[in-house]
Amino acid sequence: MGMRGLNSRSNKIAAVFLTFMLALLLLLIMSGCRISDPGIQAIKGLAGEKTAHQNPTTIQFWFSIGGDFQRDFQKYVIDEFEKANPDIKVKMSFAEETGKTHVSDKLLTAIAAGNAPDVATFDRFAIGSWAAKGAIDDITDLIQRDGIDPNDYYRSVWEETNYKGKVYALPFLVDTRAMYYNKTLMEKAGFDPNKPPTTMEELDRMAEKMFLKNRNGKYEQVGFLPWMGQGSLFTHGVNFGASFMTNGEFDPTEPQVVKALQWMAAYAKKYDISSLNGFSESLAQYEMEPFWTGKVGFEFQTNWILSGAQQNKPDFEWGVALMPSESGSPSLSWIGGNALIIPHGAKNREAAWRFIKFVALKEGNLLWTRRPNGKGLITSMPAVNEQLKLREDPNIKVFLDLLTTAKIRPVSPVASFYWAEMYRVRDLALNGKGVPDALLKEAKKNMDAELAKILKYEQNSASQ
Repeated sequence: MGMRGLNSRSNKIAAVFLTFMLALLLLLIMSGCRISDPGIQAIKGLAGEKTAHQNPTTIQFWFSIGGDFQRDFQKYVIDEFEKANPDIKVKMSFAEETGKTHVSDKLLTAIAAGNAPDVATFDRFAIGSWAAKGAIDDITDLIQRDGIDPNDYYRSVWEETNYKGKVYALPFLVDTRAMYYNKTLMEKAGFDPNKPPTTMEELDRMAEKMFLKNRNGKYEQVGFLPWMGQGSLFTHGVNFGASFMTNGEFDPTEPQVVKALQWMAAYAKKYDISSLNGFSESLAQYEMEPFWTGKVGFEFQTNWILSGAQQNKPDFEWGVALMPSESGSPSLSWIGGNALIIPHGAKNREAAWRFIKFVALKEGNLLWTRRPNGKGLITSMPAVNEQLKLREDPNIKVFLDLLTTAKIRPVSPVASFYWAEMYRVRDLALNGKGVPDALLKEAKKNMDAELAKILKYEQNSASQ
């Protein structure tokens, strides 16, 4: 008998069984049994369960992660969730992040129009921005009701999901930043390949020896580009000793931040930003993270790209170390990562919450990180990382060790605006279209104006 015949027969048997159970329920009621009797309730439960499975609730899940995320997440996580929860179906849709804000205008527009999805991935540092706008749901009641323990997560990661004492998300993955270094290029340049730079001065000196042009005057190899990979102003600022904070809010005008931007701009001027941009564009043909091409001496990046070593099989020796800092300053990093939110106006809150719990608690984390190409991923739950034995990999251990000291970007209603402003002034400085000190003062003025606007909105909303 073919599969179609088997399915048809199974459906007929199920229909007969359901009809029999309903008839039995009616007979028992007519004979005087009370609705509250255990037997009656059991029969009603079976009938209701069958109906729920035949008409499952479909939740809309929007995500902003590219690459193979949709294919892999469906296969390794969603399919397993639907098996365990046959009354819920999950439909995935891509919602691209807008520019350097790390949030999706498409998602915000859908929320404003009353067409919000039920669940969405979200960059944790932007939670304060959207919570202040009333764009995402407070899930504190669900956290407390179901006994979710904040201590199961890294403390700093959990802090990013909170805004004004309320919880707006469950953390999913976490990442930190470190320095990838090409041992082969170090050795060719005359340096000990097992002694990567630990200060900015050492990094500058070693990188200088690795810049190489071809006969046409174009770069075919570079030592280090401060803006490549995770080369944000925040990344470099923390290693120049900046806190980025004044009275609990962002302040990009600290002397250490100014110094970091001056240092970045000096690279752009010394090695010619237009020629360096040409080099970066030439790397696009390889369709891989620049470091794995073997043409970059040092790059600041996250643990995420460790999977590239497995996929691209580089033909050079490499390692991972702490990012260099200014002489005398401790080497620091910062934490990023995603969370799962319920956008305001979601139509299936309880079903969405069941999905979020499955994904963001132990089971979902294990399913996602244990998949064949899950190398390099770190979960937000220390106990899960221990179960995965991540510390046995010396490269990923560097990132894990940083989690205890790494900074987070302050939870603020202007977080997304701040991030976009930092990239704007960075790019202007790199292209010689402004002086770092003046650009950062302008950014501070813009952020203060944005903060005042949001605080006024919050006050008006609270008074209504």
